[in-house]
Amino acid sequence: MHTGVFHDLDLTAQGWRLARLSVPFSIDRSPYFQAKIPVVRLRNGEGPRILLMAGNHGDEYEGEILLARLARELTPERMRGEVTIIPFANAPAVMAARRRSPLDEGNLNRAFPGDPLGTPTARIAHFLEHELFPVHDVVFDLHSGGTSMEHLHCALIERQGPPERFAEAMRLMRATGLPYGFVAENGAAAPTSMAAAARAGAIGLSGEFGGGGTVTVDSMQATACAIDNVLIELGVIDAPLLSRKPLVRKQMTVLALESHAQAIYAVRRGWFEPAVALGDRVEAGDLAGWYHDFERLDLPEEELRFARPGIVLSRRLHCDSQAGDCLVQAARPLREDEMT
Repeated sequence: MHTGVFHDLDLTAQGWRLARLSVPFSIDRSPYFQAKIPVVRLRNGEGPRILLMAGNHGDEYEGEILLARLARELTPERMRGEVTIIPFANAPAVMAARRRSPLDEGNLNRAFPGDPLGTPTARIAHFLEHELFPVHDVVFDLHSGGTSMEHLHCALIERQGPPERFAEAMRLMRATGLPYGFVAENGAAAPTSMAAAARAGAIGLSGEFGGGGTVTVDSMQATACAIDNVLIELGVIDAPLLSRKPLVRKQMTVLALESHAQAIYAVRRGWFEPAVALGDRVEAGDLAGWYHDFERLDLPEEELRFARPGIVLSRRLHCDSQAGDCLVQAARPLREDEMT
């Protein structure tokens, strides 16, 4: 009774149902404590099977808010097929407003394929990859930059599985309607949800929709459009549910990160001042920003320059930085022949 994940999910039932995943884990104030993760399950006949999840990292709010809304507003009569909604996948992290779980310091998106006898985060990852992902055709995992980063709004896939599955992932990524897409090359054994989806035989789709530990009008609208567009593309719904404005589908520029040389990392304590904004096109040698040393006022600020050309994909929001912090990334636009 102290390992694994227990639940009251019924994957065969028609209609709408709220269930909970329960993860037993003894804590100081409650020896028989169980972390509770709500799951909404909808089914209306046969059709596409999609799992939507957010809260993989607890401080990424666009997906959490919108999937909570979707769980309330979507009804079986307005859809066909099967929809599973997990707004707070790593619920302990969500409730603590942290990237990682306060129970075990676990990062869910680095915990797959998990361990049924492990810490809570490892058990959640194991349950998702081995029990839930395999009974869905598509896994859509919603992210943002979290508290410390701002990220270009973009859909994301990994180059996983056979060519036909990658082609379908590319089609769905374009269907989000976002102006940018991103292809990650993490490998089949990666500890991410997208690699886990591929290992489970599903198509993995993700995205980065904001950052800073907050939400904005633009980030919420972009996320709502992406969810509605994907559900419509799959044939789950016929009309938008979440978007408060007309849906748009922009021409997508597809990006890739292939080398750590596409990022600039801090190598000592300092204060970062950016010279570029998200979406800027840069060339090798272009100025990325300045690095200040508040403890050495006799030294001029250091100029930081990009080593590779690309489009600015993300940057650190916290000015105060430590050695090892990623300060800024520039991703390379892919050619059409690189997308197969």
